Amino acid sequence: MVLKPLFKPHLHPHLPSQSLYLCFSYFSSSIPVSVSANDLETQLRSLCQKPNSQFTEAVSLFHSALDSNLLPSWATCDFLVDALARSRNYELAISVYRGMTHVDAFPRFGSLSALMECFVGAHKPQLGFGVVGLVLKRGFTVNVFIMNILLKGLCRNGEVYEAMELVREMGRKRVSPDIVSYNTLINGLCKGKKLKEAGDLLIEMEVAGCFPDSVTYSALMDGLCKDGRMDEAMELLKVMKKKGIDVDVVVYSTLIGGFCNKGNFGKGKELFEEMLGEGISPNVVVYTCLVHGLCRVGQWKEASTVLNAMAEHGIHPDAITYTGLIDGLCKDGRANKAMDLLNLMVEKGEEPSNVTYNVLINGLCKEGLVIDAFKILGMMIEKGKKADVVTYNTLIKGLCDKRKVDEAIKLFKSMIDNESCLEPNVFTFNVLIGGLCKQGRLAKALRIHDKMVKKGSSGNLVTYNLLLGGCLKARETKIAMKLWKQVLELGLVPNSFTYSILIDGFCKMRMLSVAKGLFCEMRTRGLEPALFDYNTLMAALCKECSLEQAKSLFQEMRNANCEPDVISFNIMIDVTLKAGDIQSFKELQLEMVGMGLKPDAWTFKTLISRLSKLGALDEAKSVLERMVASGFTPNAFVYDSLLKGLSSKGDTSEIINLLHQMAAKGVVLDRKIVSTILTYLCHNFQEPDVIELLPTFFRGTSKVESISCNELLMKLHESHPKLQLAPS
Repeated sequence: MVLKPLFKPHLHPHLPSQSLYLCFSYFSSSIPVSVSANDLETQLRSLCQKPNSQFTEAVSLFHSALDSNLLPSWATCDFLVDALARSRNYELAISVYRGMTHVDAFPRFGSLSALMECFVGAHKPQLGFGVVGLVLKRGFTVNVFIMNILLKGLCRNGEVYEAMELVREMGRKRVSPDIVSYNTLINGLCKGKKLKEAGDLLIEMEVAGCFPDSVTYSALMDGLCKDGRMDEAMELLKVMKKKGIDVDVVVYSTLIGGFCNKGNFGKGKELFEEMLGEGISPNVVVYTCLVHGLCRVGQWKEASTVLNAMAEHGIHPDAITYTGLIDGLCKDGRANKAMDLLNLMVEKGEEPSNVTYNVLINGLCKEGLVIDAFKILGMMIEKGKKADVVTYNTLIKGLCDKRKVDEAIKLFKSMIDNESCLEPNVFTFNVLIGGLCKQGRLAKALRIHDKMVKKGSSGNLVTYNLLLGGCLKARETKIAMKLWKQVLELGLVPNSFTYSILIDGFCKMRMLSVAKGLFCEMRTRGLEPALFDYNTLMAALCKECSLEQAKSLFQEMRNANCEPDVISFNIMIDVTLKAGDIQSFKELQLEMVGMGLKPDAWTFKTLISRLSKLGALDEAKSVLERMVASGFTPNAFVYDSLLKGLSSKGDTSEIINLLHQMAAKGVVLDRKIVSTILTYLCHNFQEPDVIELLPTFFRGTSKVESISCNELLMKLHESHPKLQLAPS
């Protein structure tokens, strides 16, 4: 590993901001030339004292002292850098370090280790390796303390394997890992869901003579709990007790949280009672786990009891507790109650986090309460919180779901144009593209995609799936093919959903040969067609009167262990009856019942229509009776089909009887079915005034699209009592 110096010398110290520069100028003009080094050091240490630390002022004073050629002692410099690093004022700490190097005040081990902490805290552990070079250059020894700082940084960045390699490298240099090293690695492995490696490292740790403590077991338990492996986590608890290792509140909170997350609140409560029996006082984390567990299963009364118990023990719910409650209410469809809880949270003096606001905004948007969601956004900004990408994405999706895509686009523009200059992510673009495609606004969707590309992202497979669907819906096959080419060029692997979109799109455009080709290609790629794909292709084949191919595909579906649903049978029953194949229809009907599938409204409607056309009127009437008995209300189309069938048979009494039934049921007729009724009457009653009835019935009522059957019969009876159509 090549170690390079971190900083090149500069003529003037680099300050973190203009505001700091102004502070430095102020202190520079206020320090008397005769001030003593002791006074300076006392003032610097005083400014860093808790709880009223004034770190910015301390750094300003330090730089002003350097400008006055007054250098604090090495001990004070180390103290200042360390205090700033511990308080996470990383830029200020680096500023002090730079100031030291400019006046040739060579940093000691404390300052260098604190500098390393700064880079680790800023998620830049690789720069920490540069500090190791400075440590060696200054003649200090790289010990396990330095190694642990680097390990923490690497693991925090998810670079666990690099951290393990560092341990091996340091081992070759005779720096052995200690308990902190092992705990850091095990925690990193567990967070990365590498539980087997974490278990192996536990064994390696014990073999090396470094015995695990409660921190070690807590990390392992946390990993197992998050992976749902509660039995193994409980085994570790037994091991801890057997070895005499203190089981603390952290261990219990981990296990209780694990069981509650799995929906096993009973076991979580049992561990809670066990903890109390051991004399361990529960903290806010334990209570929060119990509250969240109860919220997940909708036991709000019990959750309220736990909250009261918290208050009785002097433990106040924190932001995480409230956020979990708000999330539970939102998932239970009670976003308005969640809003009340947010107000209560604020009244209690608990500051909601960005996560809290985002959870509530998401819940409101899912319930369609987008206006309320924007009110929460306003409250969030008023409280000094900055909306992040998640906030904007949630609101944009909420607007698109309400078909307010233009408003969503305005919000998108404000997102990238406001002071925070947030960068939209792929999800942002996908939501907008999806919303536009649903409204048939393909050109605008493609422009949004162009903007996405200009920002350096071509999108993901979801992006292209949405655009492909939009293109085929708009019958823009050339653009669709161009996008398909881009998918392949970008190395994106089309999934089942991609093929479903394409097959459905081409079927709707009657480009059946292309759809069949894609269906075959889908299977060649090892993707299993879904039930939707089979139904789509079967329906398209039926429209093309390709009965044999549809039957073949229906059988192929069953052979592929893809069970047909009611829609599948509706498609096949329709095409079978259309072909006049009564025997095959009966076989399909028996098979459908045998599979436990109940006919839906579409099944009954199809049967009545097809049977009526075939002249099987007794069966059609029987199906109508079953339809009503099954709780379905026949619509105008069903009655129109049956009336046409009866008309073709010339069965006047049956028609009049059916019309009376329709009037009694309050059936509303459209112009089409009224035309059917009047046409029949004209053909079967040869009186001139009846024949004239058809063209004049709707005269002067062009805007009238419907009339109740009862009203129609009344009008007909008034004008033509001989027809005997008066409703009973």
